[in-house]
Amino acid sequence: MTDPGDVSTVDRLPGRRGQVTRQKLLDAATGLLESSTYRDLKVVDIARDAGTSPATFYQYFADVEDAVLAIADEMASNVGPDLASRIVGRTWSGEDAWQASLDIADGFIELWDRDRPVLRVIDLATDEGDARFRNVRTRLLGAPAEAFVEVLQSRDPSASRSVALSDAGVLVSMLAHVAAHRDGLEQWGARGTDLRSSMARVVFTTMTGQSVPDSF
Repeated sequence: MTDPGDVSTVDRLPGRRGQVTRQKLLDAATGLLESSTYRDLKVVDIARDAGTSPATFYQYFADVEDAVLAIADEMASNVGPDLASRIVGRTWSGEDAWQASLDIADGFIELWDRDRPVLRVIDLATDEGDARFRNVRTRLLGAPAEAFVEVLQSRDPSASRSVALSDAGVLVSMLAHVAAHRDGLEQWGARGTDLRSSMARVVFTTMTGQSVPDSF
């Protein structure tokens, strides 16, 4: 039986206890995505791992997809600004620019290492035409892309916005793709440290217009 304290009976929005229950459900779903495919995830399994009932699950989410969308949305809200903060406000010259480039590469690598199961769902649902997940991916990658555009235009105000958008789009696509397929690239023979340096080198060259000095 659902505890009436879990959800506000006035506006049906989660109260304090309800927020705890909702988070337990999201944590359970996230954990199950580590070992189950998105399509195999079931409400009864999520509820069991969260220590509650399917009836309680449906007080917070319409279905499994709704819960996974909430996980993805929260991740994008947190990660997008973090990636952008590694770009804006940095010194884009000399050794500082190289360190900034490494930090950006690390941000993308850490994201995929930490949230790979959720990111796989976002990509799958987006490729299937789900506009909700496409919007999440746009917010997630749009934040660092806009940050790149801001820096590129500030460094060369005479350059067209189209060029800045193109450079930013290529950078974000490269960083996301390499981070997503790092395991496969390492199995192919590329070392993780070299992949990180290669990602940073592309960022450095695009952002500064210079090659990375050997001294770095």
